[in-house]
Amino acid sequence: MGSAIGLREDFDSTALRKLARASKSANQARRLLALAEIYDGGSRSAAARIGGVGLQIVRDWVVRFNSRGPDGLLDGKAPGKRPRLDDAQRRALVEVVERGPIPAIHGVVRWRLIDLVQWLHEEFAVSLDETTVGRELKKLGYVKLTARPRHHAQNEYALEAFKKGASQPNWQRSGQPSRSARP
Repeated sequence: MGSAIGLREDFDSTALRKLARASKSANQARRLLALAEIYDGGSRSAAARIGGVGLQIVRDWVVRFNSRGPDGLLDGKAPGKRPRLDDAQRRALVEVVERGPIPAIHGVVRWRLIDLVQWLHEEFAVSLDETTVGRELKKLGYVKLTARPRHHAQNEYALEAFKKGASQPNWQRSGQPSRSARP
C-alpha cells in the first residue's frame, strides 16, 4: 500500500477554516474543513467522516487542492456536449441566411429550416435536425418570420370599403335604461 499524497505547504488548518467560513459554497466549505482535519494531523478516515465521503473522494480533493488551491474544491460546471457546428460553420450559416437563397442554385425562393438543414449537410457533411438549426439561428439573433396569408380572390377595394365602414361606431342609445341602471 502506497503512502498518502501530501498536502501543499503554503496553507495550514487555520487558513483553511478561515476560507471555509468565508466561502459562499457549502460544498467547498465542507471540503476545506475536511482538509483542515488532515493539516491538524488527523487521519484521512476522519477527514472522510467530516466530509461525508469515502477515502477515494478525499484523495481526489487533495489532488485538486494541490493543483489549483481552494478554487479547485469548487463545484465545476460539466462541459456538456460538444456543439455540432463550429464557429466557421456558424459564420457560413449567417452569410447564407443574410444573402438569401438563389432559386437557380438552391432551388428555393425562401429559406426554410429543412432547406438550411439540407444546405448544411451538403456544404459541411453535418447532420442536424430542424429544431437544432432553429435553435442555432435563434442564438445568432434571428427570428422566424412568415408572411401573413392572403386569399387569392381578395378584393383590395372591398377591403378598404370595409375598413372605412367598420371605423364608424355603430353604438346607439337605447330608449329604456337597463334594470341595473334604474333607481
